[in-house]
Amino acid sequence: MIKTDILIIGAGPTGLFTVFEAGLLKLKCHLIDSLPMPGGQCAEIYPKKPIYDIPSHPEILAGDLIKNLEAQIAPFQPGYTLGEHAVSIEKTEDDQFVVTTDQGTQHQAPVVAIAGGLGTFEPRKPPLENLEFFETKGVNYIIKDPEYYRNKKIVIAGGGDSALDWTIFLEPIASSVTLVHRRNEFRGALDSVDKVQELKNAGRIHLITPAEVTALKGKDKLEGITITREVATEDLVCDAFIPLFGLTPKLGPIANWGLEIEKNAIKVDNSLDYQTNIPGIYAIGDVNTYPGKLKLILCGFHEATLMCQSAFKRIYPEKRNVLKYTTVSGVSGFDGSQKQAAKSTIKSID
Repeated sequence: MIKTDILIIGAGPTGLFTVFEAGLLKLKCHLIDSLPMPGGQCAEIYPKKPIYDIPSHPEILAGDLIKNLEAQIAPFQPGYTLGEHAVSIEKTEDDQFVVTTDQGTQHQAPVVAIAGGLGTFEPRKPPLENLEFFETKGVNYIIKDPEYYRNKKIVIAGGGDSALDWTIFLEPIASSVTLVHRRNEFRGALDSVDKVQELKNAGRIHLITPAEVTALKGKDKLEGITITREVATEDLVCDAFIPLFGLTPKLGPIANWGLEIEKNAIKVDNSLDYQTNIPGIYAIGDVNTYPGKLKLILCGFHEATLMCQSAFKRIYPEKRNVLKYTTVSGVSGFDGSQKQAAKSTIKSID
């Protein structure tokens, strides 16, 4: 039985930052994640994708954000159960929670923080003949390493942020980039739409709208595609086809834990601490929902901070916190030997 103060389900950015905020309160954390490494989507799906809305970082790669978070929480020595799914939860008579994974690993804590992002994901696939045959042979739904596409002829399909962002990012890497969308209008950020239009006007990418990819060609690997525009079709030679129609999220076993669910997200009370309908169980980051919710990493960081304050009060109801700043006191690990400069608040415990 692994025992801890806060059991965090999900080791993405929000889950990792929770360790930092809990550590400032001298609370020990243990994380469970189905992936074999910390980082969530940032590590598994788009480690090389730039992120622009992290304070103090005009631009940071998702993978680098995870490395920085791991360095930030290192003084607090979190525990990890990786490569295992949290499948069940039980409450004991002494007000503790026991969470068991699909591998039978049991964890016990007075507080559980669900930071599972959007859950597990399955890509939305276009209805194309022989699509499965070409998967990993030229067709990919997730871009893990942009260098794989260097000097290749790429076709991207989609009209959202991912399609726009990767079109912009891969343009200087690939030998050619073609973006195909079934509508003339895009769903992504206006700034990204403008950048794609600028690249098209400069002749640096091909933009084909309204149109759809309707066939894949090749023997042992992808060699080309067919694009249909109204009734006309054209064949295009390419090395890679990347359909980016989004990912379908699933909560998995967590959906059966008695939590209040709304549109595949966990409802929480955002007036105070992001607690669920079950006292002692919190949901933070993209996995939760409440009026005005924004699914942004920086919002998850804020939610983690307030959640940890509530968790401390639940674990130590007789103690109180006094506001201090890490710019003055620094950050010390549990053994008191490690120091780290960080500009955020620290609560000293009376």
